[in-house]
Amino acid sequence: MIYKNLPRTILLLFMVFLSCKKNKQVDQIPNVSVSVNVYLNLPSNSALNSIGNYVKVQGGYRGIIVYRRSQTEFAAFDLACPFDPSASGAILQVDSSGVALVDYHCGSRFNLGYGTILNGPATIPMKEYSTDYDGNNIVYVYN
Repeated sequence: MIYKNLPRTILLLFMVFLSCKKNKQVDQIPNVSVSVNVYLNLPSNSALNSIGNYVKVQGGYRGIIVYRRSQTEFAAFDLACPFDPSASGAILQVDSSGVALVDYHCGSRFNLGYGTILNGPATIPMKEYSTDYDGNNIVYVYN
């Protein structure tokens, strides 16, 4: 009797597994080599001399935004929206509040300083790159 329902049970479990996997968003932003030096003494990067400011630099998959969290801490994120990074126009932009990044293509919003999701449809945070600060003039962005 148990074996009679075994094929149905296996099929049901398989269908549940597939449906859960289909709805789960995974990081689809391609891994590209990142090694960028951001010089704080350059006029184009002068905004980073103040806490809470940011600059955009070339690199990553769709560009990188570097944000100054504190006197000694910086954060760097890829500007590709993690919801659908290959979609045309799926590039994050700083909104009018200056504290969030938004993808006007899908509507996802993220915290500028930490890359966390403010609202979806994205279900994963922004792709973050490592940063080191020499304490004087250079922020190193890398992966």
